[in-house]
Amino acid sequence: MLRISSKKLSFASGVRTIHTYKPLACSANTNTTERNQSYIHHIGKKPLVYRNVGQHLQIAAEKYPNNEALVSCHENKRLTFSDVLEKADRIAASFYQLGLKKGDRVGIWAPNGTQFYLSSLAAARAGMISVGINPAFQAPEAEYALNKAGVKALILAEQHFTQNYYDLTTQVVPELKNSLPGKLRSTRVPTLETVVVDTNNGSALPGTISYRDMLRLPTEQNISAIESLQSSISPDSGLNMQFTSGTTGLPKAALVTHNGFINNAIHLAHRNEFDVKQHRICLQLPLFHAFAMVVGVLTAFTYGTTIVLPGARYKPMESIEAIIKEKCTAIYGTPTMYVDLVNKARETNIKLPPVDLAVTGGATCSPQLFSDILEVLNVRKAKTVYGLTEACGIVFQSLFDDSREKILETVGHIMDHFEAKIVDGQGNTVPFGTPGELWVRSSGMMLGYWGDEKKTKETLDADGWLRTGDQFVLREDGYGKIVGRIKEIIIRGGENIFPREIEDYLNTHPKVLETHCVGVPDSRMGEEICAFVRLKEEGQMLTFDEIKDFCKGNLAHFKVPKYLRVVKEFPKTTSGKVQKFKLVEMFKEESGEGK
Repeated sequence: MLRISSKKLSFASGVRTIHTYKPLACSANTNTTERNQSYIHHIGKKPLVYRNVGQHLQIAAEKYPNNEALVSCHENKRLTFSDVLEKADRIAASFYQLGLKKGDRVGIWAPNGTQFYLSSLAAARAGMISVGINPAFQAPEAEYALNKAGVKALILAEQHFTQNYYDLTTQVVPELKNSLPGKLRSTRVPTLETVVVDTNNGSALPGTISYRDMLRLPTEQNISAIESLQSSISPDSGLNMQFTSGTTGLPKAALVTHNGFINNAIHLAHRNEFDVKQHRICLQLPLFHAFAMVVGVLTAFTYGTTIVLPGARYKPMESIEAIIKEKCTAIYGTPTMYVDLVNKARETNIKLPPVDLAVTGGATCSPQLFSDILEVLNVRKAKTVYGLTEACGIVFQSLFDDSREKILETVGHIMDHFEAKIVDGQGNTVPFGTPGELWVRSSGMMLGYWGDEKKTKETLDADGWLRTGDQFVLREDGYGKIVGRIKEIIIRGGENIFPREIEDYLNTHPKVLETHCVGVPDSRMGEEICAFVRLKEEGQMLTFDEIKDFCKGNLAHFKVPKYLRVVKEFPKTTSGKVQKFKLVEMFKEESGEGK
């Protein structure tokens, strides 16, 4: 039996009703439907908290002021928790001096480092919504993200790898070079008013404000106002926008809450036993991902844990050096990252010091890789996680003392204060052990997809259940296993890629008539992208280099297909739908993997 209460939240331009479900006389892992049906509610041993990210940071700064919060190896910078709070408040106060208001969206287009870390926390302390933009995005992709989120202020790194973010931004907003700082008026991105750039020499570029000046702008009175603001920032309000792949082919902007991120992070810290030992985490994941922000940054606040960033972007040798030099006791990464770490450790014959914990997520981990993580990387415990941005983080994770069998054969145990059920095509629960679609529910679900009520309703039902689109098997003991994907998302090295976006772009090539992209097996990345194309004219030739050149500057590098296959026709159903699984079979047969 459930007690149902309702509350109204304002979201985007409207108000929607959120239902809260509280089980009555129901202990942890007790079913409220038929005993053999795939439904579990894991209440957990520790209660939920009700606080925002700014308050969570302040508690960490008061309890662990001198603990290192962040070590950025490539920048040679170290910040204690008290440093982080002080700098985040300075930047937050500067946001207000630049004319931003509570609820405004602040875009951050930068690689891993102190700039991204502090800017996202400053936005939280200011009651604003941070919008992480993939540092690999090209100008058209960034333009879409800025407009989708309605970004008012954009924080840029000056350069990363081959990316010059200022130049890319001026391609989108050419008015920037001739505008007054903070007074931008753009035709293509009408919401954008302010651009802040972290330049190498500290001076401002035309039309922008220097990031260093953000730390100098506010007065002590301005900074004190940020602390006073915290009690008025609702934990139920929007914290961050995460871009996720969508069925339309264009990314959707999931608006996640303070409450969702904080509670997921706290219970992850307990499950990883961070209350038992002070850890130092080698965080290889990009900070614009929910995995890094929740499992990494916010989990670290709970017990004064240190986050170590090996580099601006993932490089296995930098990770190994950071683990050794910074005496890291935990490693976070995707299976692809662990493949690289294992290979690099073997290649260099480096013996890593004992590591207490390795957490892997974003894709499945093979038994061989699991063994290599333990043996080659000298790890005592390895864990797997399964999560979704829309669920504000992790939904299943291994328990600390799980057996090898449970770690290899499942994605872990359902998280505290989450409900899960497996349903058939009609939305009816199926018996335990029977495959179906995984639906999950908690008090911390996303508010919705920004500016997309239709897609929000397709994903979140009226009762608060999130349809994951993953084919799943749920066990009665609370463990689960992915058996397939209902959605067609390609998972390349932990990066979710929806084929439609690539297909739509390749279809604009002058020689291409039709494109269908599929994920094909890859020993390192898990999956790579193969583009199957039909050409407009019979007898035409299309090379892989032509496709690669066509994508350059318009698609992020990880979206560019690794393989190209030109076909005369596509396998289809009687109703005319392309059978993508047959394209995968064709690739396997051709490469010899189907034998």
